[in-house]
Amino acid sequence: MAKRDYYEVLGVSKTATQDEIKKAYRKIAMANHPDTHPNDKDAEERFKEASEAYEILSDEKKRRNYDQFGFAGVDGGAAAGGYSNVYRDFSDIFGGAGGFSDIFESFFGGGSRRSSARSGVQGASLRYELTIDFSEAVKGCKKEISFSHKVKCDSCGGTGGTGRRTCPTCHGSGQVARGNGFFQVASTCPTCNGSGSIVDNPCAACHGTGTVRKSEKLNVTIPAGVDTGSRLTLRGKGDAGENGGADGDLYIFITVRDDKYFVREEQDVYLAVPISYTQAVLGTDIYVPTIDGTEIKVAIPSGTQSGKILRIKGKGFPYINSSQRGNMYLKVVVDVPKHISLKARKIMKDLALELGESDHPTPQEYED
Repeated sequence: MAKRDYYEVLGVSKTATQDEIKKAYRKIAMANHPDTHPNDKDAEERFKEASEAYEILSDEKKRRNYDQFGFAGVDGGAAAGGYSNVYRDFSDIFGGAGGFSDIFESFFGGGSRRSSARSGVQGASLRYELTIDFSEAVKGCKKEISFSHKVKCDSCGGTGGTGRRTCPTCHGSGQVARGNGFFQVASTCPTCNGSGSIVDNPCAACHGTGTVRKSEKLNVTIPAGVDTGSRLTLRGKGDAGENGGADGDLYIFITVRDDKYFVREEQDVYLAVPISYTQAVLGTDIYVPTIDGTEIKVAIPSGTQSGKILRIKGKGFPYINSSQRGNMYLKVVVDVPKHISLKARKIMKDLALELGESDHPTPQEYED
């Protein structure tokens, strides 16, 4: 089945503000969250569809790509991210502790945490910071990363030991309630740490947790065109889940080092190049570097003024998972020599006379 337009999914216009987009998503998420609609596949699909749309439209860069290129402009973004990357439960959607989610969980007896305790607790997702060079961001690269995460204990097979039984404190819910009357605040059970069960004979290797910490190395492919703030998701490479719960994910956040000469603005790059006074007056061809490590010939028109910007199409950064590229912009700077020979000085004076230069110039309108 063909995907629906993301704006249509959230029921907002293409000029909607971020606040309007967020409010629209919250409304759909609250009405269709899997924790409040167990075994309702239609509600789950509506939640996934809305979450995918929100992940794209809430990110200014992804939204621009989507507006310009449609789904092709965000391939690998929403598809790779998925709805679980946006919000995992109501505490995220409605602002965390002390917000609307606490009241919501009071109505439903604990909400998502109760469901997780019965079906297994999902492992924590992890964050990894990776810095790469400017040139690596241009062409893409492979990097080996080292990180530590919790994995299933081999000694007990992840069971935590023998004699597993329902937690006597929370009676399997994974939560305990505090407060009186209608309003109550639920917190993680201190006896079972939210798992809903305990073991009478804990495993000696993992001390009953079912997981042990392990260091791991991975080769990661960084696609061409990434920028500082780009995020890669490695499914299932976070901490192992408990009681059969899903493993968490590993998020790799990219930082790109600055280049000495090129300045990047999204997929476009800017480069300042000096030319001589005579080259500016007469016009010429010059050779300038590109971010790909090659040189290209650029024609400088006669009469070029210092500060003029020349655009070279398609010589900027590639868009991720696309053949499209940004542009390169050259800022031409006329280089006025500080010291010249006597012969050059005489030539310049003769030129000044020939051009009829005035020592009473007429002011021009000021431009920023």
